[in-house]
Amino acid sequence: MVFNRQRNIPIPLESLRVFSRRLSRELDLRREPFDVTLVDDTEIHRLNAAFRGKRKPTDVLSFPWQDGEREIPETPGENLSGFLGDVIISVEAARRNARMEGHSLLTEIQQLMLHGLLHLLGYDHETDRGEMNAMEMRLRQKLGIEGLRHRPSKI
Repeated sequence: MVFNRQRNIPIPLESLRVFSRRLSRELDLRREPFDVTLVDDTEIHRLNAAFRGKRKPTDVLSFPWQDGEREIPETPGENLSGFLGDVIISVEAARRNARMEGHSLLTEIQQLMLHGLLHLLGYDHETDRGEMNAMEMRLRQKLGIEGLRHRPSKI
């Protein structure tokens, strides 16, 4: 699911929902849903400070549902089995990135969705040997996401 929790910048929400489903199919995540929430800089700044100790906005944050060491608790009426987690994207930061990189806001948000989802799947560009970046570049090409230039993430 894709949710828009900001009002500053118009977003092609249905296009992002279609992309989210395409991304799920490409990564064979039919039974492993994830959510994407679009926020403003103020909200992502608050989350970045609270969960990462960094007192500044960022472009994307990922919050895995499970840490791999505990079972998902049973919740009446909901089956969250297989839920990967949440990707939070600052639309304001995405717009700045898009302008800097010379591509559209939609392209930038798609790139951030992919990047955040790879983190939910356990990839970590800060600790691996380039595997996450290589996977991201391959998927960008396969999915037809513009702006194929590699740029280090701020996560």
